[in-house]
Amino acid sequence: MISAHTWMKKFLFLSVLLTIEFTGCQQKNPATNMNQISKAEIQYKAFDTFETGANTYVRSLAIDGPFLWVGTSLGAMKIQRASGVLLQTFTQKDGLKSPYIFTISTSKEGSKWFGTNAGGLSRLYHEKWETYLPPELADSWVYQIAYQNDGVMWIATWNGISRYDGKAFTNYRVKDGLVNPWVYAIAVDRDQSIWMGTEGGVNRFDGKIWQTFTHKDGLGGDNLYHLQQGARIHNGSEMLQDLKLLRHKHNLNTLDEEGKETYNENYVFSLMIDPEGVKWFGTWGGGLSRFDGKEWKNFTTRDGLSGNVVYAITPDPAGGFWIGTNHGISHYNGREFVNISKKEGLQNDDIYTLVEDSDGILWAGHKAGVTRLLPMNSKAPA
Repeated sequence: MISAHTWMKKFLFLSVLLTIEFTGCQQKNPATNMNQISKAEIQYKAFDTFETGANTYVRSLAIDGPFLWVGTSLGAMKIQRASGVLLQTFTQKDGLKSPYIFTISTSKEGSKWFGTNAGGLSRLYHEKWETYLPPELADSWVYQIAYQNDGVMWIATWNGISRYDGKAFTNYRVKDGLVNPWVYAIAVDRDQSIWMGTEGGVNRFDGKIWQTFTHKDGLGGDNLYHLQQGARIHNGSEMLQDLKLLRHKHNLNTLDEEGKETYNENYVFSLMIDPEGVKWFGTWGGGLSRFDGKEWKNFTTRDGLSGNVVYAITPDPAGGFWIGTNHGISHYNGREFVNISKKEGLQNDDIYTLVEDSDGILWAGHKAGVTRLLPMNSKAPA
């Protein structure tokens, strides 16, 4: 294991103390039951950024009491939130099968679960590592994890989804009802049904019946700017079983060869279910989609959203939520969007992951690092 002292030198906090003035855009047709939060309550400033390496990507952030877990393309990091001190790092030398971390979560009994790129699903419990791979697991590319009330885990992979009850895995694929094998987002609804965001649309599964929703049903905004289709860089099919074969090429580029934005009408990057049971989907080029079980509504840059590629959605304890896009961060309070981008202080406009902690601090993951944002009137962490 690389010592924390060595990594602290490399990932030194940069006290940039950038003050950011947010600008709100009025949403034309509000359609939500969320609390009406005032703009003044969500004014934030970028306090500092710590670097994870010039060519790394930060894909996952998770709060664990006083700690922040950071999942990067070179391993996982455990950080003391208040001080910003790096406590531990975890790579292949420590037990991970792959250093590229897509997701980090904590189960009820305290296990840390790491979904990886080509390294399966790894569990850290009482300093011991265990990794699950196919054929037990649906695929060795694990993108997101969600839990039902009884602790049963649902795992989004690039070859279907897996259900894990603590003893055995059950896998579901296109032949079972999935609209597409590549599943990026997964969440558990209030009725314990499972919602999934894929490259080909949205699925709902209640344990027996599958439902599918696509752009034809209302998912994602229309291609108003006549953008080209984004390339979906994958090799192979569900039938390939050779774990040594590079079945997928992971490409975060949403631009075409000329540097212009692209659009995939059914491609879902992110998913959140709010306390009212409303589903929110982040799409590739179609902005933010809202589904209340009956009607769809889409929000794009024309409505005030910062970018139409939505990588991440995370709740704000006050009742709204944060959105990570290809043009910075948006906060939505049920009435309007409040935005922040690179030109206003962010280190990078592509925000792949977001989390707000119990102290009201917002953490944003992007290429090469993590930015910490504080409420405007708060004091700097000690």
